[in-house]
Amino acid sequence: MNTTDTVPAGYAIGYLENVDMGPHIVEYLERIEGTFEPYGGRWLVHTTRHQTHEGKLPGDVIIIGFPSVDAAREWFASEPYQQIAPLRADHADSIVITIEGVPEGYRATDTAAKMRKQLKAG
Repeated sequence: MNTTDTVPAGYAIGYLENVDMGPHIVEYLERIEGTFEPYGGRWLVHTTRHQTHEGKLPGDVIIIGFPSVDAAREWFASEPYQQIAPLRADHADSIVITIEGVPEGYRATDTAAKMRKQLKAG
């Protein structure tokens, strides 16, 4: 299959520190799944302890997978999610991004070859 024939998955990635584990976070957790299910979202990483190999990452990483980055962005902007987002944002230091994954069959060597060609061209 040609990599241009597939739509890369999308991801919502959250990084949380200093989480106040009180009733607001509990409510957020009770309600969040219902907000991403209509967009095809599913948990990939949640409340998993990580091992840091380089640098410092003292908080928690959360990853929700979506069929496309458009679906991830639509979920984040949706009214149901925006209604509960303050439950998290007001009770944790957090960063949330949406990002496109790579297409099926992606190879870093292909990217390196394109970069090498551009470098030679000047």
